Amino acid sequence: MPVSRNARILATGTAVPDRIVPNAYFDEILGENVSDWLEDNLTIKERRWLSEGESVADLIESAARSILANANVKPEALDLIIVSTDTPEYISPSTASVIQDRLGARRAGTFDLNAACAGFVTSIDMGAKYIQADPKYKYILVIGAYGMSRYLDLQDKKTVTLFADGASGVLLGSDPEGIGHLQGLLHTEGQYADWMGIYAGGVKTPITQEVLNNKDHLLKFVKKFPKELNPITWEKMVRKVVADSGHKLSNVKQVFFTQININSIRATMEALELPMEKAQTVMSYYGYTGSACIPMALNEAHEQGKLNRGDLIVFMGSGGGLAFACSAWIW
Repeated sequence: MPVSRNARILATGTAVPDRIVPNAYFDEILGENVSDWLEDNLTIKERRWLSEGESVADLIESAARSILANANVKPEALDLIIVSTDTPEYISPSTASVIQDRLGARRAGTFDLNAACAGFVTSIDMGAKYIQADPKYKYILVIGAYGMSRYLDLQDKKTVTLFADGASGVLLGSDPEGIGHLQGLLHTEGQYADWMGIYAGGVKTPITQEVLNNKDHLLKFVKKFPKELNPITWEKMVRKVVADSGHKLSNVKQVFFTQININSIRATMEALELPMEKAQTVMSYYGYTGSACIPMALNEAHEQGKLNRGDLIVFMGSGGGLAFACSAWIW
């Protein structure tokens, strides 16, 4: 049942780099035709990469200013800034503290959250619970951001064609009528933690010349994941979150999935007996943008007029770890 003081989504916003990288770029650097496969199997036509001198904080700042402008809320009114990213501006301090200073959000507390590509959904669930639990929190900015192009091996066909950059998020605000957040659910399959990731640059494996020579500081697919893992887990979590919210699947207006694989989204929607029209996708022109992709899809659906007040929407995120997060909201 809705709580008396709830968190709802007040505004959305997105920022992507200006640099467009078409599939043809990879045909050239890899020396083979990968364009046809990318478009036919993943629907990816192009993606955005950071330019030289551009950083993930630049994207976050731009997205943040767009969100605040759309909500007609000044940075000084923010109580908390949560940045969800596994490609931070620095190892330390937090990227959120950089953004707080750039925005001039002097009242806002800050922290980064790293749940890989499940981070945005984890973050909005956490932000909602701050608002529900503590009346001091009125406005919370939550942004998912990805600068994975900085960690790609240009000769690794398994990663270089898929990953891209972007930042997107929402402004959460308190709603005295209880409209907004309904349910959240987190799940992790930690046995897959060493199957994909960036495994150097932290405490376990500091950067050395040997690490650089071996390209161990870059993103690596170590083992191939079972293709059924995401669809099975996504279906199970979406069903539970919707049921726990007291709703029926047929009432869902949109499901926003991690945009890692169009085939996984199709398989899940089929299992849920929902039409693909209820799964907004953005990978065709933006590639895979990690923790930014779900709010990017939300922002696009909103701009296209696909969401109306009172609609039931579901966020389903997953990423390295393997971390999964699902959250249901009334728009």
